[in-house]
Order: sequence, then C-alpha cells, then structure tokens
Amino acid sequence: MFEKFTHDARRAVVEAQAAAHEAGAREISAQAVFAGLARIEDGEAVRLLRDLGVSREDVFAELARVRRRGGISDADAEALTEFGIDVDQIVERVEQTHGPGALAQASRPTRRNHLPFTEDAKNALQMSVREAQDLGDKHLGQEHLLLALVKQRGPVADFLAARGIDYPAVRQAVGKR
Repeated sequence: MFEKFTHDARRAVVEAQAAAHEAGAREISAQAVFAGLARIEDGEAVRLLRDLGVSREDVFAELARVRRRGGISDADAEALTEFGIDVDQIVERVEQTHGPGALAQASRPTRRNHLPFTEDAKNALQMSVREAQDLGDKHLGQEHLLLALVKQRGPVADFLAARGIDYPAVRQAVGKR
C-alpha cells in the first residue's frame, strides 16, 4: 500500500509512529496519524488545515486533551453524559488518585521499534487510497490522509467538526490545490 504514498505522506506515517512512541502507546491510532500530519510544518495537511482556520498548536492541544481523557472522543463523552456520566469529572478523580495524565499513559511502556496500527488507523489508511482514486490522483498524499481522517467517525472528525470543518469542506479545500 505504501508504494503509492508521496514522500510527505510517508513522512507523516513515520511521524505518527514517533508520536505514538512518545505518548507511550502500544499502537498507532488515527489520532497519532493526525499528529503525524500536524508535525510536518511544511506539509500539505498543515497548509490545508491552516487555510481552514486550524493551527498546528490547535491540533496538538486537542490531541493532548483527548489523550488525557484516555482517548474518549467528544461524541462518546456526550453519549456518556446522557447516562449521567461526566467524563471530565472521572478524569479529574483518576488524576487525583493516580497523578496527572494517568489515563493518557499506556499500561506499560513499549520497547518495540515497530508499532502496529489500530483498526481506526488501518481504516483511515485504506480510505485514503480510495480518496486518491476518487480524485483521480496517481499518488497518495497528505491531503488524502486528512480526507480519510475527517470522513471517519472519532476524535479527529469531532475536533474538526467543532470548528465547522467537515468532509465536504476539506474536499473543497483539496480541490483548490
């Protein structure tokens, strides 16, 4: 699959692995792929996000917030609220007992150099191939990864949706490149 990736798209995947490692994760999640895209300052994804009004700092702050909550997305937190469960209150209590960032930490540090992809990250990678095909592009770039992430339900799409950015908005921005 990676043979069709542009150099910058490959860099984003490498950065995703680095972000996952730094977070102490045992797998590369869709959020780590998003972090990988944001870590490349001169990349197409960062340019697209900036054009849509989202800075790299916004991305990093949101990813830290989601990681602090143990990966729970806003949609999931909202659904839990309907059952009387306040995720932020639970996070605060866990941190009071176990220390700051207790839910953000992996259960045990990994020493492996290669991390596997989570199911949501695999889906995003597969969807990015379809995005490139749908746009008639011969190579898969960062813009296709971003399109796949915003199309997929989860913390990345929630973060962008809260800023009024949905799949059609990103697709339109990609079309202007």
